[in-house]
Amino acid sequence: MTTAPPPITLDDVLDAAVRLRGVARRTPVLRSRTLDAAVGAEVFLKCENFQRVGAFKFRGAYNAVSRLTPDQLARGVAAYSSGNHAQAVALAARELGTTAVIVMPEDTPRSKRAATEGYGAEIVTYDRYTGDREALARALAADRGLALIPPYDHPHVMAGQGTAALELLDEVDGLDALLAPVGGGGLIAGSATAAKGLRPGIRIVGVEPEAGDDTRRSLRAGRRIEIPVPRTIADGQALSTPGELTFPVNRRLVDEIALVSDEEIRAAMRFAFERLKIVVEPSGATPLAALLAGRTGVPGRRVGVIVSGGNIDTHRFAELCAGGT
Repeated sequence: MTTAPPPITLDDVLDAAVRLRGVARRTPVLRSRTLDAAVGAEVFLKCENFQRVGAFKFRGAYNAVSRLTPDQLARGVAAYSSGNHAQAVALAARELGTTAVIVMPEDTPRSKRAATEGYGAEIVTYDRYTGDREALARALAADRGLALIPPYDHPHVMAGQGTAALELLDEVDGLDALLAPVGGGGLIAGSATAAKGLRPGIRIVGVEPEAGDDTRRSLRAGRRIEIPVPRTIADGQALSTPGELTFPVNRRLVDEIALVSDEEIRAAMRFAFERLKIVVEPSGATPLAALLAGRTGVPGRRVGVIVSGGNIDTHRFAELCAGGT
């Protein structure tokens, strides 16, 4: 019996880093003595909320779109996303001189839809609780002859996302653990590939909202488990099953999945704003929430945290920080 090769390797992430040089931002790494004292560890926050489009997604989207053939670029691209990947593909398409059509949920936050349209994309909406966004996007792409750029289940997307961890490890020596949010699994798959490729002993911890623990259930079962679409304030992590390509990577490389409640996510958003002076969207706050709530076994260690995004409008941010749902 032969073992299938992994969909991405450290070399793929290194190659993506070269392609993204001068295009994606090298985002800052923030420290906080207050945070270190609160969690009993040295914490290094990789702030992808300062990335182009306000989230890590630009890394994977640009890496994937930039590898299309001239003929594919001439026809355009399609994607499906709750917001951040939508913006990322729209901007990548504009940067590379092509067009984008994005399938988005009807209840996508207004700021994310407006930003996506602002980058020149056409929006097609669906009901996230009854519609199959992937099937809709595939049908649309086939009908119009567009290249489909999935939000996570794509080797070039995964490799691009891994460059965030690559930069963090380049800047910070001796990390013992790396925390990242888990939705479809592309960010943590790319990050784990980069981190364990450079530092084999590092502990990789994924964080999911309690209502959307499909990856934790799947890792425990040893196969992909499907759950109802979760209702959580972490809209970027409201998925029903892990990715087909991302799951085997994460099954091999992820050491632990921690869960956080919506209230713990809100508390982390407030902490980031009041103590760190940064705005973080709910999905981006889940790893910080896990640390603050003591959901991971990392006290006394040097811990890297990928703050994945900060795309949230002022009204929604104020509402959530005040305790809204």
